[in-house]
Amino acid sequence: MGAPARQFDAIEATGATRLTPTQLKVLQGVRSGRLNKQIAHDLGIAEATVKAHMTALMRKLNVRNRTQVAVVAQALGYGADAELRQPRIVRLESLQ
Repeated sequence: MGAPARQFDAIEATGATRLTPTQLKVLQGVRSGRLNKQIAHDLGIAEATVKAHMTALMRKLNVRNRTQVAVVAQALGYGADAELRQPRIVRLESLQ
């Protein structure tokens, strides 16, 4: 059998996981399934800026790819109609 799925640590709403307002908007866009280009258009920023925010989000959320960002966003309650707010404390082990 393969290696066990990577376990996520708790994400706290303080310290290194504090997200900027724009990062929260990008997180919501990713969770909604939007492309970087679409998110950039929606926010009125360059696509390269969205990519920079994605890199920062992956670092802060301790994930390696866009899919994992979307999984974390779902666990934090973000979606197409979610209000923008700082993330709550959540345990993500059960998502993998």
